[in-house]
Amino acid sequence: MFVSFFPKPKPFFVSAAVWSLVLVLLWFLGGEQLGASLGMPPVDPNAAPVISPLRFLTPSFLWFYAYFAVGIGIFYLFWSRYAPHPWQNWSILGSGLIVFVTNFSVQVSVALNDWRGFFYDMVQRALTTPGSVTPGEIYLGVWQFLSLALVGITVAVLNLFFVRHYVFRWRTAMNDYFTTYWQRLRHLEGASQRVQDDTMRFSSTMQGLGVSFIDSIMTLIAFLPLLASLSRHVTEIPLVGAIPYPLVIVAIVWSLFGTVLLAVVGIKLPGLEFKNQRVEAAFRKELVYGEDDATRAQPPTLRELFSNVRKNYFTLYAHYVYFDVVRYLYIQADAVFATLILVPTLAVGRITFGVFQQVVSAFTQVASSFQYLVSSWPTIVELISIYKRLRAFEATLEGAPLSEIDRHYLEREREGIRPEDQPAS
Repeated sequence: MFVSFFPKPKPFFVSAAVWSLVLVLLWFLGGEQLGASLGMPPVDPNAAPVISPLRFLTPSFLWFYAYFAVGIGIFYLFWSRYAPHPWQNWSILGSGLIVFVTNFSVQVSVALNDWRGFFYDMVQRALTTPGSVTPGEIYLGVWQFLSLALVGITVAVLNLFFVRHYVFRWRTAMNDYFTTYWQRLRHLEGASQRVQDDTMRFSSTMQGLGVSFIDSIMTLIAFLPLLASLSRHVTEIPLVGAIPYPLVIVAIVWSLFGTVLLAVVGIKLPGLEFKNQRVEAAFRKELVYGEDDATRAQPPTLRELFSNVRKNYFTLYAHYVYFDVVRYLYIQADAVFATLILVPTLAVGRITFGVFQQVVSAFTQVASSFQYLVSSWPTIVELISIYKRLRAFEATLEGAPLSEIDRHYLEREREGIRPEDQPAS
């Protein structure tokens, strides 16, 4: 799954994580200031933020672009020398581009958060002091939002186009790898589906989860300092009182609570998804046999196979009931949680409407990043089941033991027992 697309996957991903951490630390420990010596100084924290697309062409952003490109270039040169790989341009440079665009999208969110503070304070002035704000200023504020949103949408659309090609290249790499060893793999249950369908689903799902994870990390890096600075406006937290950096602490605690809760409640789902894929494969395989053999795919056989599909799906649906109840209750509570913790501060009128919007937006961004598992758990469940199916290929090629289900299927096949005679679980 990974060796077909990435050079030496385990050391590659470890080195990627370590190198990313090094680059982040170097940036905050002096790399950002280094740009000043090149005529690209960092943003003055006391200066008014630039709320327009020109924000992304300021010297500080141009320096970050150059810094990022050099970091990716060094990483690429090392791996292209240490372990050359036929897919290294896509797996290394393509991944780097996706990370860069993800970070850019986060910066668009930061710009929109700055816009909320400016615009909604202006709205408050207009409502409380008639005539203090001209129509032109309000029109300008709306245009600023639209221009920033247009940049974000344009980049997102171009990124989706690139990502679709990236995912297909990964699928191509897996397809080429597995079909090379097809004679050793074809005896596994659902082998054709694993190569034709699971490889595409694995690459697209893995890429989506990976981008979501990177987006969460980038969002935390961008919004945690902002949330910490906004904490000075918050007087106390309900039931807790005054604590240092209240918004940051509460966001972390609330998100970890949701993550652990959903992980515990949904712990049975991956196994059930895997069983479903197995009975689906048995049903599909019998239908394929029936295309060429008139003695196969008879109605009684198909009814029996489909009853196994029905039984497993109904079991999965039953387990998803309590999982979805807990998940959606948490999501609905999360929608108002930021406002709830601001009640004491709002009651004494300590913040303006613009600051309130900034706090809610920043808190939501940080909390959502910590809630990675909450939002991604159903997809993770699907990925685990796909991984188990493709892992059987790798185990076969490596001479490693197969899973209990795959061993059971192969034993039944060797004994001449047809799929419809095999139990569903």
